[in-house]
Amino acid sequence: MRHDIREGVKRYVDNDIEPNYAALSRQYDVDYRTAKKAYQEVKEGDAKPQKQKKQRPSLLDPYRDVIKAKLELNCSAMAIFKFIQKKGFQGQYTIVKTYCASIRKARTHKATIRVEHTAGLSAQVDWKEEMTLYNKENKPYHFNIFLYVLPYSKLKYLTLIFERSQDTLFNCLDDAFWHTGGVPTEIWFDNMKQVVDHSKSNFGHPVFNERFRQFSQDAGYKPIACRAFRPQTKGSVEALARTVERLRPYNYEFCDGVELINLVDNLCDELNHEVSQATNEIPQDKWLAEEKEYLHQLPDDLLKPFFEEDITRVVSKESMVIFRKCKYSVDPRYIGRTVNIELSNDEHHIQIYYNGELIRAHDITTQQFNYNEDDQINILGSDLLKGRSETDIKAYIAAHMSAYDEV
Repeated sequence: MRHDIREGVKRYVDNDIEPNYAALSRQYDVDYRTAKKAYQEVKEGDAKPQKQKKQRPSLLDPYRDVIKAKLELNCSAMAIFKFIQKKGFQGQYTIVKTYCASIRKARTHKATIRVEHTAGLSAQVDWKEEMTLYNKENKPYHFNIFLYVLPYSKLKYLTLIFERSQDTLFNCLDDAFWHTGGVPTEIWFDNMKQVVDHSKSNFGHPVFNERFRQFSQDAGYKPIACRAFRPQTKGSVEALARTVERLRPYNYEFCDGVELINLVDNLCDELNHEVSQATNEIPQDKWLAEEKEYLHQLPDDLLKPFFEEDITRVVSKESMVIFRKCKYSVDPRYIGRTVNIELSNDEHHIQIYYNGELIRAHDITTQQFNYNEDDQINILGSDLLKGRSETDIKAYIAAHMSAYDEV
């Protein structure tokens, strides 16, 4: 029995109306007896179900979750096709296009429900990545901002950082726990490389990095990886990332890196003392009155097991050692030798030792290359300007090496 006839007579059955079979036969171009039979089958509930077609395996099967996730980001079918091709998809564009069209047609726009958070239960973490602001002298400052939010009270912790290593993440989390009065039961992260071991993870099934997992265990919280491409799962910190754009008006308005750091710190303080649109309360007050008591105590010396007390480096053939991704000079006679680096208590300086003897000290900067003047002379005298006098080398530096001050 044709499906359209069954559907046509169903409204008569639903309203308990006897149809005009002759009119139905003309409408559907069938014999009146066929129309009557359809009515009786639907009314008596004897309509035979349509036979389900056996679904054959498709080349798309391993990629359906990826395609759905990309569609949530409003990617085009062609863009998705090119993406999964690089992941090993062997099929044609037409089946990707057809599948995308079926998903878009069936998909309904789901409202994001605002959930009630529990005091002390959770925090959310993210980076505001690769921001650039210029100072009054048109010098660019490239930086990132660590973002931490307690969703219940909306208390926030922000800090400016220049690189996003796992060590930096641990330091930032430790500072966040201290500034917010303790450790929550769980913390939500996205699939950042400092947290998730991508080599062991499948799409939708993240595996935490072992060092990060141990840090989380020592700190006393449960790490949770958010679903990929679903920013709503950590909406509080995503909203904070957008709010950080309030720094943009200070472009060309600050003098140096210290003032830029102070701008970020001041923004954090402002956000914690102004009324939150989500709760209609001041985060600092709500945290103090309702949430602080539910946070777990911060463990003593949390970071100690994760950082070497003795930092050792081998001096490169450039007569440099690397510390926090920046290079610092030593005398060329130490090339190939192992040296020790000690960080000052204020974390603004490093001292470099060889066999217990201090051979060089540097201020910590974010510049790629950091040369001591004596080292610079000795490096050039041992290579490019070998055999030249110190006066000649200094003259060469003055004439040609001003770039060292810019990097």
